[in-house]
Amino acid sequence: MKIFNHDIMMSTLDKNEGVHLFSGRALGLSSPGDKVQLHPDLIHDWPAIQEHYARIGLEHSSDIIWNVDFDELTQHAPDEVSVYFFGHAFEHNQHYAQRLQQLDSDWYETVRYINSKNNFMELAHRLGVAVPFTQCFGHRGELGNLEAFPYPCYVKLAVSDHGVGIVRCENSADLLAAVEQFPKDKPFQIQAEIQASAFLNLQYRVTETGLGRSLASEQILDGCVHGGNRYPTKHEPWHVVEPMAQWMFERGMKGIFAFDVAVVDTAEGPSYCAIECNPRFNGSSYPTEIARLLGVDTWRSETLHTHHRRISELNLEELEFDPATKAGVVLVNWGTVQAGTLSVLLAGTVEQQADLSRRIRHQWSRQMAVVR
Repeated sequence: MKIFNHDIMMSTLDKNEGVHLFSGRALGLSSPGDKVQLHPDLIHDWPAIQEHYARIGLEHSSDIIWNVDFDELTQHAPDEVSVYFFGHAFEHNQHYAQRLQQLDSDWYETVRYINSKNNFMELAHRLGVAVPFTQCFGHRGELGNLEAFPYPCYVKLAVSDHGVGIVRCENSADLLAAVEQFPKDKPFQIQAEIQASAFLNLQYRVTETGLGRSLASEQILDGCVHGGNRYPTKHEPWHVVEPMAQWMFERGMKGIFAFDVAVVDTAEGPSYCAIECNPRFNGSSYPTEIARLLGVDTWRSETLHTHHRRISELNLEELEFDPATKAGVVLVNWGTVQAGTLSVLLAGTVEQQADLSRRIRHQWSRQMAVVR
């Protein structure tokens, strides 16, 4: 039995509408007998998501705790706890971080260390892991000659998430403007832009049997922000990040974690370099696990916009996932429908995925026109 609390409000700088609704995506990871903590606003869509998951054959917990208070977790052993982020990223999550540290200090400290992009670079150099040219700074007062940096480049807060605190700079004026927006005492890094043909997500999973490779997928990006993933990918360069994964495991890492890896095409073939580690569940983790549970081996995930504000208003019709054909649409981050977005799993061949994406966008657009 596990208790799931995948609330992200204490682990993000993203303040967009709907952030409090992300806890709903943990439901698809659960099994009967587990407990799942959901934000009380999600209760409105509870009957509809139960019906959707029943139709597609996705078993899940029905033991719901309608709050996201982390004090609930302290009643369970660390191996029974599944959270989005087992650490302390920002000032506003200190109280909840103390609860996690009490549960498992080794896990907590490993997450705290590697969650810093600057620490990630230091460890990568120590372990011989290939990374882009990057310069790290403890605060903006350390910034020297702006003309000395490669352009274009990315300036990144050492601790950031969901693309917040990451800015692309074409020149020194852009760089100065970006850095001046950062708090003056916060560490950051400047990283040369890579001419990448793809960006990968390499996920690991720690279970009672040890460290294991979970899945390699290709990222779908909207600028610096994660927009989805596709699987399978022809690139699976596990060897690039294996030393870091092993280092984390030996120091107490548990659960799911992943690395972002860039693919650079060369005359000799593709080369790979690690960008960062997400020591937590990430956007790819949820469709990955749901696809595994449903026996789907070809899929992509997308985030879609809709005018509707309830799952019961969405008419998937013949687009809904069919357990017999292993093709169709699965709702993943379903609670955010109240804010006008949904993340979905599109299962099937590449051609079926494209058709599903086109049809569901057209259908929701048509439904929106009717509503208006």
